[in-house]
Amino acid sequence: MTVRVLVVDDHPVVRAGLRALLAVDARVDVVGEAASGEEALVVARARRPDVVLMDLQLGDGLDGVAATRALREDPDGPRVLILTTYDTDADIVRAVEAGAAGYLLKDTPAATLVAAVERAARGETVLAPRAAEVLVGHLRHPRPALSDREAQVLARVADGHSNRDIARELLISEATVKTHLVHVFDKLGVDSRTAAVAVAREQGLLR
Repeated sequence: MTVRVLVVDDHPVVRAGLRALLAVDARVDVVGEAASGEEALVVARARRPDVVLMDLQLGDGLDGVAATRALREDPDGPRVLILTTYDTDADIVRAVEAGAAGYLLKDTPAATLVAAVERAARGETVLAPRAAEVLVGHLRHPRPALSDREAQVLARVADGHSNRDIARELLISEATVKTHLVHVFDKLGVDSRTAAVAVAREQGLLR
């Protein structure tokens, strides 16, 4: 069986490299490429891949986790295999919770990547050792889960932005920013912005 693959990465050189790498195996057919999360959804609907190789960071708009979640909402949607340079606890947990079939790093050997694509197409879960370790730890000691929006707000707090700046950047009201922060404080068991950032970093919730 030939596995139909969609490659999603915002760097053209990376997409070209992955296409060339996968092309050497007759069991894999790269049926499309996408440079953003939004484009990935459009191409996936048109080309109907079996597996999507998804980067996490895709510039502005939908990131890899959000795109994965959207693809997996379709009962007949493709399996999604995250291929990224990021291996923080928060990234790994968010990706798997969004429905990713696997999580690999970009230094994965070519033969291992091809095998992972085929395994994902068969419905198997494929995890890099680091990702497996994080998920086992998460199951043993569950950490508070921030929503995508809460994580976005807290990341901007960590960068020193005010509520007004955050509201302007995310196109939401200042009141909504405050509400998200209240929820973050409650989940992390803190009562200040500084403490929230410190705890989130300690628990791997912030990159």
